[in-house]
Amino acid sequence: MNESLILENDKVLLQPLTLDNFEELISIASQNNLIQYSPSNISTRASLKDYVETAIKQFNNGTSIPFIIYDKKKKAYAGSTRYMNINFKNKVLHIGSTWIGKEFHGSGLNDHMKSLMLEHAFIKMDFEKIEFRVDERNIKSRKAVEKLGCTLEGILRKDVYLLDGFKRNTCCYGLLRQEWLERKLHYV
Repeated sequence: MNESLILENDKVLLQPLTLDNFEELISIASQNNLIQYSPSNISTRASLKDYVETAIKQFNNGTSIPFIIYDKKKKAYAGSTRYMNINFKNKVLHIGSTWIGKEFHGSGLNDHMKSLMLEHAFIKMDFEKIEFRVDERNIKSRKAVEKLGCTLEGILRKDVYLLDGFKRNTCCYGLLRQEWLERKLHYV
């Protein structure tokens, strides 16, 4: 894996999330309800640092590539995302642990970011399938992955405990490389 992997277009820059740059996200990570559907606590500097250290351990184990998100239009750091559960043998990975500040919602940033990540995973990394896991109640995120062309493949019932003790149902979405290529050609 490439520690210096950078993905960018004219709207967004995705750089490796590190212990050198995570503090750029403290004000965003502390926003109320930012991760209401997530099992991860990032609301304080210490919890955000733990979150980043875990992501770096996963990177070192070859199962994750975490990014810090920079919005080029607003000239500001916006949040974090990652490739995760990377399975090189089966050519499948997840895109997840995505959170962006409320001031970036509805700006198109997420679409640009996901497009970059899908393109890189399917073309440069030669993966055959990308998966997304979303809390069943998170309608906004579910619609976003459906807009990318993903198919709901099933729901894992009572799958993950959240910070408030609620055990969520997790919607499993998938996108095959061939589906992505066909969709991309259709919109060119």
